[in-house]
Amino acid sequence: MTTFKEIRGTAIQVVSSDPSNPEIGQIWYNSSSGTLKGYVFATVNAWASGGNLNTGRNLAAAGGTQTAGIVFGGLATNTPETYNGTSWTNASGSINTPRRYLAGCGTQTAALAYGGQPPTTGATEKYNGTSWTSVNSMNTARFSLAGAGTQTAALAFGGTQYPPISAATESYNGTNWTSVNSMNTARDQLAGCGTQTAGLAFGGQPGPGAGTTATESWNGSSWTTVNSLNTSRRGLSGSGTQTAGLAFGGGVPTALSATELWNGTSWTSNPTGLATARRYLMGCGTQAASLAIGGFPSPTATEEWNTTALQTKTITVS
Repeated sequence: MTTFKEIRGTAIQVVSSDPSNPEIGQIWYNSSSGTLKGYVFATVNAWASGGNLNTGRNLAAAGGTQTAGIVFGGLATNTPETYNGTSWTNASGSINTPRRYLAGCGTQTAALAYGGQPPTTGATEKYNGTSWTSVNSMNTARFSLAGAGTQTAALAFGGTQYPPISAATESYNGTNWTSVNSMNTARDQLAGCGTQTAGLAFGGQPGPGAGTTATESWNGSSWTTVNSLNTSRRGLSGSGTQTAGLAFGGGVPTALSATELWNGTSWTSNPTGLATARRYLMGCGTQAASLAIGGFPSPTATEEWNTTALQTKTITVS
């Protein structure tokens, strides 16, 4: 008869306490608790502390992933910082047009910055990992807008011209911005995620001091109003895709920790939110692995969101 040891190359150990440094996939029998256990990936849907920014900032923009992120612009500094999954490093190349309330997208070595103030601008710059280059501006100068996509295929939507609050949407092809169909709900201080042809807009401020739960889906030519956020807010951030999004932080006006997951149809409130409630923060990454960066009132704080993590789990046969 074939044994587990012959198949896997080892026997299940009997121990009186759980190992302090188990290996992925390791299984053992805890004689003290009388349970069979293993070290496996499990669903956690939780934020954990990451490395702090070197220079605190809010009202900035971000791009990239949880292990290769970038943040640029905002209050306090115009020098970008990059994240390696553990810590932030000051990167070379300050933005040519210093600004806050801007939008951004792209990756750590191919980012795009657009819009912002003061003064209200449509200025657009691209980053190559070393320096910023000014390129053609947006058609509608504005700030407190949101963005999605990549450096060569970006989307800009919402914002304000102070006044009015805008629903304007523009598409970028790597050279020029083109005005396309506007959002159904004009707003600023909103969040967005996705791509140039499959975007998602959520939350924001439709009027002075107000917040909204409004969510809209973009198909490359028009916006469709879909199911709303559970928590009304402005000054929030987001990450992910049109069918797997993440919304976090914000406030109306008190800073919130609320975190919600989008499945392409509806939002679900996560039982636990950010460890540090804040607004005017930045975000990047995917629904499975995101960064929440800076914001008010904790401008250096970084938190890492993970849907799964390695955990010791009791194995049952029922």
